[in-house]
Amino acid sequence: MHTEPLFAVVVTVIEVIGVLIVIIGFGIAAVLATRVLRRGAGGKVAYQTLRTTIGGSILLGLEVFVAADIIHTLSAPSFEDAAVLGLIVLIRTVLSMSIQIEIEGTLPWRRALLTSGGEVVANAISQEAAARK
Repeated sequence: MHTEPLFAVVVTVIEVIGVLIVIIGFGIAAVLATRVLRRGAGGKVAYQTLRTTIGGSILLGLEVFVAADIIHTLSAPSFEDAAVLGLIVLIRTVLSMSIQIEIEGTLPWRRALLTSGGEVVANAISQEAAARK
């Protein structure tokens, strides 16, 4: 049974979904930023809303594209295809990480210290260190 045509259709559908995610995300970002601007929150807040929402849709779109690439590689596996997939995943991972850092303003491994759970752990560690002195 030849599954390559089926895989090609599935990959194409997933890639179209990825493109739609980015396009719809851009539209939602524009609407949200416009609403924030109309409420009088200011241009800076509207810009941050636009930037964060677009960045999130791009990140989600990239994840969908990686899934499509994985399925494409599974359709006709070869060493060359696996190497190309590895390179694509590496590039998209670096790109995703860069976008995430840009959106959140912090490194992913430092994000835990900025959240409530991380604050609790950090406070507990600092209190323990103070008690030892």
